[in-house]
Amino acid sequence: MATPGFNFQGEGEIVEFQTEEEPKWITVRLGDGSVIQIKMEIVSVMRNGNDPNTGIPNYMVQATNIIRMVKIPKELIKRGKKEDDNRGQTMYR
Repeated sequence: MATPGFNFQGEGEIVEFQTEEEPKWITVRLGDGSVIQIKMEIVSVMRNGNDPNTGIPNYMVQATNIIRMVKIPKELIKRGKKEDDNRGQTMYR
């Protein structure tokens, strides 16, 4: 079972969930010769009332995309100068 970990804005009820199958990777071939794979991971689910016309429950799903590089043409790889090397540093301060 997944445990809710993120906060939704507004009123509603966080609903526990479990995925019935592992998310699938989608392979995408880009015009520049790169190949990437993408999959969506569900983070949390919230039930937020019911549709006024049908009575069916409304659900909000919080998800994140995971992207991995499979193939990168050598000509696209650009290494910075030693003084420009920011590896290990985060973009968040």
